[in-house]
Amino acid sequence: MANTKKPWFSLVFLSAAGASGALLLSACGQGSPGASGTPTDGPASSPAMSASSAPASSSSAPSGSASSTAPAQKPPADNGLCKAGDVTLSLGKGDAGAGSAYLPLLIKNTSSQPCTIQGFPGVSYVGGDNGQQIGQPATRDGDKLGPVKLAPGQSAKADLQVANVRNYDAAACQPTPAKGFRVYLPQDTASKFVPFDGLGCAAKTLPGNGKQLGVKSVVRA
Repeated sequence: MANTKKPWFSLVFLSAAGASGALLLSACGQGSPGASGTPTDGPASSPAMSASSAPASSSSAPSGSASSTAPAQKPPADNGLCKAGDVTLSLGKGDAGAGSAYLPLLIKNTSSQPCTIQGFPGVSYVGGDNGQQIGQPATRDGDKLGPVKLAPGQSAKADLQVANVRNYDAAACQPTPAKGFRVYLPQDTASKFVPFDGLGCAAKTLPGNGKQLGVKSVVRA
C-alpha cells in the first residue's frame, strides 16, 4: 500500500496561499460600488448630506425686507388743509350789539375731497376800484380752537365783530366806504373776496386802542 501523507511543506504552502487569497478578496471588496452605484460606507457620503441639509432660505432676503425698502408715500403738499380754491365764503345772518354787529363768516368745502381748517382767518376791509385795504385788519379775539375737518359740502364758521366806526371821532377815524372783506384762510396765502357794504376807518390807529373788526377762531357751523 502506498503512503498517502503529504509532506509538511506542502501543507504550509497551501495554508499560506489560502490566507493570501482571503486578503486579496478583502482588499478588492473595500470601497467597491454597492447596488446604488455609490460607496456603501465611509465618509464619502457626508458632503452630499451637508449640501442637502443647508437651509433652503439662506440665500433669500429676510421676510419683510421688500416692504421696508419700498419708497414711503409723500403726504399732500398742503397736508389736507382747506385752501382758497377748496371753499366758498359768505356771510350769515348777524346780530347787533353795543356799537357793533356780529356776523358769521361761513366757510363751505365745495371741493371733492375733505379738508381741515384751524385757527383765525385773516380779514380786512377793502374798497376802491383796486381792492385797496382800508385801515387795520381784524384783531384776533379769544383762543385758537381745535381743527375742524370738513367733508365735501360741510361748513365751518368764524364770527366777525364789525364795529360802528361812526362812534369814533371822524378826524381820528377817517371814515371810508368799503365794498367788502378780503379773507385769508388760516395758513393760506391766497385770498377770497366777500361782498359787504360797510364803512371802515382808514386811520392806522384808533383812539383808545379801538378796533374796527374782530374775528374769532374757526368752529363747525
